[in-house]
Amino acid sequence: MFERLRAALGAALDAATPPGDPRHVAGLMREAIVEARTALAAMRKGIAQVEHELAAERRALADAERRGGLAAGIDDRETMQVADRFAAKHRERIAILEQKLTAQHAELALAEREVAEMKDEYVAFERSLPASEAARNVNAAWRDLEAAGVGRPGTETEDERRLQAELDRVARQAQADAQLEALKKKMGKR
Repeated sequence: MFERLRAALGAALDAATPPGDPRHVAGLMREAIVEARTALAAMRKGIAQVEHELAAERRALADAERRGGLAAGIDDRETMQVADRFAAKHRERIAILEQKLTAQHAELALAEREVAEMKDEYVAFERSLPASEAARNVNAAWRDLEAAGVGRPGTETEDERRLQAELDRVARQAQADAQLEALKKKMGKR
């Protein structure tokens, strides 16, 4: 499933980009990892769907067997035969779904290992970059986060800290005043 992504990653690493542009290579690697993680989520969703289908088939089998048993209890051969045919179909479908589920779990495990390898390759690539290039990548990532409204920790200015402290003090004072008023009402002084 990830052959295309791994090929793209390999092409990026094998100088599909100019040798002087490691940021582009890192970006391609990140994109490949994001796509792979999205594919993992889709695979997990597919497994959940098959598990749901399997549970439904098992319930249908139990119903068919129960009906066959009830028909046997009243010696209704025609209903017994119909119930047996349906039970056989449900057993066959259950066997197929169990095989499918086993294959999907194996495929998911393989894909998870491949994603882990891709992450390791990305980390190794990032570490191989000169420190200044890695710092630029980190700064670019923080700029993206800051543009999305996430602040970088430790970058508050002194004015922002004083303002926050003042807001906190005013909030505590308002809470104390509200508690005092509630206590006065309770004591009947207002």
